[in-house]
Amino acid sequence: MRTLISTALLALAAPLCMAQTFTSPSDNGPTAAPGKPVIFDLSAIDKSADPCTDFYQYACGNWMKNHPIPADQVRWGRFNELAERNNYLLYTELKAAADAPKSALQKQYGDFFAACMNTTEVDKLGARPLEPEMEAIAGLSSNKDLAAFNARQIKRGVGGFFVVGVTQDQKDSSQQIAATNQGGLTLPDRDYYLNPDARYVTIRTQYLDHMVKMFTLLGDTGDKAIAEADDVMRIETALAKGSMDRVTMRDPDKRYHMMTVVALQQMSPDYDWQTYLDGIGMGQVKDIDVASPGYVTTVNTVLSTEPLQAIKSYLRWHALHAAAPLLSKPFEDENFAFFSATLQGQKEEQPRWKRCTRLTDGALGEAVGQDWVKQNFPPSAKANMEKLVHALEAAMAADLKTLPWMSDATKAQALDKLNAITDKIGYPAHWRDYSSVVVKRDDLLGNAERADWFERKRELDKFGKPVDPTEWGMTPPTVNAYYNPAQNNINFPAGILQPPFYSNAMDPAVNFGGIGVVIGHEMTHGFDDQGSKYDLHGNVKPWWTPEDLAKFKERTECTAKEYDGFEAAPGQNLNGHLTLGENTADNGGLRIAYQALMATLAKGGAAAEPGYVDGKRDGFTPAQRFFISFGQVWCQNQTEQSARVSAKVDPHSPGRWRANGSVQNFDEFGKAFGCKAGQPMMPASGGCRTW
Repeated sequence: MRTLISTALLALAAPLCMAQTFTSPSDNGPTAAPGKPVIFDLSAIDKSADPCTDFYQYACGNWMKNHPIPADQVRWGRFNELAERNNYLLYTELKAAADAPKSALQKQYGDFFAACMNTTEVDKLGARPLEPEMEAIAGLSSNKDLAAFNARQIKRGVGGFFVVGVTQDQKDSSQQIAATNQGGLTLPDRDYYLNPDARYVTIRTQYLDHMVKMFTLLGDTGDKAIAEADDVMRIETALAKGSMDRVTMRDPDKRYHMMTVVALQQMSPDYDWQTYLDGIGMGQVKDIDVASPGYVTTVNTVLSTEPLQAIKSYLRWHALHAAAPLLSKPFEDENFAFFSATLQGQKEEQPRWKRCTRLTDGALGEAVGQDWVKQNFPPSAKANMEKLVHALEAAMAADLKTLPWMSDATKAQALDKLNAITDKIGYPAHWRDYSSVVVKRDDLLGNAERADWFERKRELDKFGKPVDPTEWGMTPPTVNAYYNPAQNNINFPAGILQPPFYSNAMDPAVNFGGIGVVIGHEMTHGFDDQGSKYDLHGNVKPWWTPEDLAKFKERTECTAKEYDGFEAAPGQNLNGHLTLGENTADNGGLRIAYQALMATLAKGGAAAEPGYVDGKRDGFTPAQRFFISFGQVWCQNQTEQSARVSAKVDPHSPGRWRANGSVQNFDEFGKAFGCKAGQPMMPASGGCRTW
C-alpha cells in the first residue's frame, strides 16, 4: 500500500517475489482448482489439547498437522488458503483475457499477463531491458548529478536515495502535501546490517555473495563485481545507521517534520532538491514533510564522501535488484535463491502463473477487479457485510460507554470519532482508469515500469487537491482489510468476505468469531497506540484528558510487555512495541465482536444451544463456537527463517499469539471453556485490557 499510515490486518507479500499459493502445478497453469476453505472446521480441532492451557493448539492442532507448508511457500495459513483460491479465480479471468479479450479493458490486462507468461521472450531478452538504465548511470559525471538523474529516471520507477511523494497532512487532513521518507536498504531491516549476532553476520556474508553473482550475471568481471558489492554494503550500512528504527517510525509525531525546500537544501547541500522537484513536475512545492531528518543528513554525508564509482555501484545494484524478478531465468533464479530460499526458507519457486497473476493484479488491480467482483461478489454479500459492520459499531459504542478507566469527557470524544468512521466494503465506488498505460505483449519490464509510473504520477498529481476518501489501497480480490487513520475509514475488500471468515450459511457465532473479529480489529485500530493520536477528522491532535492518556499508556504498556514474552522462533521473541497496534486491535476486536454476538443472540431470542455443522449437533455452545471460529482464522505453519524475518519487520504477531494472546486477556473465554484462574489461558492477574 502506498498510504504510509494505513494499518492492515495482515502483512502483504511483495508482488512477484514472495510466496502465497498452494500445491505445485506447472508453469503452464494450474493442474486443478483449489477447493474452498472450510469455515468452522471440526477436523482441525486437536481434542487431546486442553483449550485452557493452549487454545491455539486445541483449535488448530490437527489443521497444522494436516497442512504442511507447500514447497513454494514460507507461511501457510487460512489467509493463504483463501488467497490461493482467489488467485486461481483471478488467473482464469486473466488467461481468458490473454487468449480472447472481449473488451479493451480485457485486452489491456490480458496483454500484461501474457507478457509476464511469455518466458521465451523474457529469456531471449536477458538483461537487455536494463541497458537504458545502466547507460544512464554510466553517464553520471558527478555525485551532484544525482538529483537530475533521479528526476529523469522516475518514469522507470528507479532512482537513488530519495523519493518525493504526496500524502495527507497529518496536522490538516484536508490538505495533500509533499513528503519524503527514508529507504535505500535492500535487506529486510536496519538490524540486518548492524546487529552483531552471528546469524546476521552470516546473512551479510551471503548477501555480499549474492550481489557478486548478480553483478557477474550482468556481465561484470569477478573483481569488479566484488568491488561493487563492497560499495553497496558500505553505503547501505551507512544508511541503516542513519535510519529510524521501526518502533520509532510508528509514532506519527516522530515522523512529521515540515520544512521549507530552502531549509531542506541547507540540510543536504549535496543534493539539488529544486532540480529534482522541477524534474518530476513538482517545482511549485515550497514545503516538504521530511519523515526522517537523520536519513537526509546521512545521505548527504554519503554523497559528499563516497567516490562517484561507489555511488554508481549502488545505483546499478538497486536497478538490477528491482528488475531481477522480471528478467531472464538466471537473474530470477539467483534472486529467489537469496531472498526467498536463504532469507525465508522457501524450498521452491512459485509456478509462474501464480506470480504473473499477482503481478497483474498489483499493476492494474482496479481494471482486473471490475470483472472479478462481477463473478465472485454478489450484492447480497455486500449487504450482509454492512449489517455486520453496523452491529460491530454498536457494540464498540456500548464498550466505550462502559469503560471503567476512561472519563466522560474522553468518552464523548471517542464516541464522536467512532461515529465518524466511514465504511468501505467490497470494491471502489469509482473504478480507476488505466487507459493511458501502454501495455505490450513483448515488454514485461517496460509494462511494469509504465504501470508503476502511472500510479506514481497519479499520486503526485494529488498535490494541493482535495482528498478523495473513496479511493482504495487494496485490490478487490485481496484477502486482507485495513484502517486508514488519516481518513478515519475501515476497508474490507471483497476477497476476504468468504470462508473461513464468513459464510451466509453459518450461524452468528461462527461469523462473528471470523469476520466479526476482523471488523472489530479494524475499528479498534482507530484507538490503538497510533490511531489514538488522530482525531475524528484524521488530524494528529490531542483529544484525551491528560489523566486518561496516562491510563491509556499504562494499559498499552501492559500489552507490549506481555507480547515481549512470546517466542516467534527459537531464541527470538516478539517485539511488543513493534506489534502493539495489531495486538491492541486483536484484543479489542475479539471483545467487541463477542459483545456484538451476545447482543445479536439476545435480540433474536436465540438460546445458548449447542451448534450444528452440516445439520449435525457438534456439542459446542455459541460462545465456544465463537472462540473456535476466531482461533481457526489464525491457523498457520511458517518456516523458522520466515518467522525470524517477521519478528524484525512485521507489526503483526504470528497466528499462535494472535489467538492465545487475545483469549488469555478476555475472561469470557475462560468462562466459555470452564477454565480456572491461574491456567495459561486465564491468568490470575486477569491479563491486559485497553478496550
